[in-house]
Parts: sequence; C-alpha cells; structure tokens
Amino acid sequence: MGVKGNAILGLITLAAFIGCGLMAQAQESQVDYDGFLGLTAEVSEYRASRLVNLDTFNEMKTDQNTIILDTRSADAFEMGHIDGAIHLNFSDFTDDKLAKIIPSRDTRILIYCNNNFTDNVAPVPVKRIELALNVPTFINLYGYGYQDIYELEGAYSLSDPKIAWVAGDTPFQTSQR
Repeated sequence: MGVKGNAILGLITLAAFIGCGLMAQAQESQVDYDGFLGLTAEVSEYRASRLVNLDTFNEMKTDQNTIILDTRSADAFEMGHIDGAIHLNFSDFTDDKLAKIIPSRDTRILIYCNNNFTDNVAPVPVKRIELALNVPTFINLYGYGYQDIYELEGAYSLSDPKIAWVAGDTPFQTSQR
C-alpha cells in the first residue's frame, strides 16, 4: 500500500475513532449520576418531613385530591395492594406516563412499598432495607416535579384492618397467604 493508501486508511481510522467518541459522548449524556446524587441530597431533608404514620396516611387518602400510588410490579399489584391504590410500575416512569395517571402536579401522592409490611410473603417480600422501593419512588416523583408526596412510615401486617389490603376487589384474609 502506498502513501496515498496509508493516508486514506489513516483518515478512515481517525474518522472511526471520532465517530466512536461522539457515540460514547451521546450515550453518556443520557445518564447523569451526579445530577441524581444532587437531587437525592436535595430531597433528603424534605422526604424526612413527609413520612406519615398509618393513621395519617389513611386520613389523607380520603381527600379527593389524593392518590395512592403503587409502583411495584404489575403482578405484585394484581396479587394485592392497598385499597384504592393506582398502579404505575416504577420502571415505567416517564413524564407522559406520570401525567396520564397524575395530571396535576398539585395532587397529593401517597406511596408505600414492600418494606411497609411485616408479613414477608408474596406479593410483599421484604427487600434489603437500603433498597426499599419507596426511596427511589419518592426521589423520582420529586424529580419529575411532583412535590406533594407522602410516604407511609413503619411496617404493618397485611391483616391489619387499617391497611385495607385487597387482592383484586377482595379484602385480605389470613387464609390468602
């Protein structure tokens, strides 16, 4: 291969490296870990002030401008959830999907997760405490602009009548476990 061929091969190689670099840069711009850490730090103190006990949770859920959001899997939701909850899988959070189920950012949102229950049975097996779903759910809702969020504090049995756990339209009974 002559000088001309080497120059062409060199240019093609250089273009490929530049192209790969641009592609890598474009991929990196889709994830902002430092931004997530900043959002998490911003939310930390706010979230701590938005933890509510079961009695307050139940009082709040009676308000017309309040929804209970269950972000567990669709299968887990179908197996059982707090009566009146609506479902959107956490991994499906987007601006559009959230707006469909929560059209106003002024809506009060109540959240809960598996770790709010002591039974450790399907559909609420206990997760590692530091990975409980209500924490990233809270952070993400806040990041999407929903700030009237309250999180159930504490852990309760599914059979506690104050929980109002249902499977489909059927109230929870001990024999369902």
